[in-house]
Amino acid sequence: MLNTNRCTRVAAFAAICLSVGCTSTSPTPDLGAQEERKPVVEASKTDVVAPRPVPVSLDPVYFDTDQAVLRLATLDLLKSYAKSIIEHPEWGIVTIEGHCDERGTDAYNHKLGVRRAAAVERYLVEMGVPPERIRTRTFGSERPAVIGHDESAWRHNRRSELQVEVSLSANF
Repeated sequence: MLNTNRCTRVAAFAAICLSVGCTSTSPTPDLGAQEERKPVVEASKTDVVAPRPVPVSLDPVYFDTDQAVLRLATLDLLKSYAKSIIEHPEWGIVTIEGHCDERGTDAYNHKLGVRRAAAVERYLVEMGVPPERIRTRTFGSERPAVIGHDESAWRHNRRSELQVEVSLSANF
């Protein structure tokens, strides 16, 4: 009788354990409801990836030796640049870089680069580009477009480059 009583108690205990383990404490879903439940997903600030600005490519403006005067041939090009800059406020600020060939001292080339960038800036402003949309800087002869020690290289290095990076929000 002892063995039967013990087996009955073990069986009852097992039945209780199984029934407790299978019981859910969550509310019973309303099967009549048609609304689809979607999981709530919260995005953290680190999950948001801002699109990268897209650079705009503009051709350089070339200069004659020791000159910061715009060539007549470049005026139409600069007019089209001015029109595009005005029409595209998302371009933000346009940076004009002055460059020189390797001839001349560092100080001279630095000043000449400043004058070249300023000449392009003046013309763009005359064409209607707001001055607050333009910045200038010079690299003198520090960043040649073409490496070389003759006129075929130097003519590519006497230039101003316009750098444009599309901004995500422009307030001009």
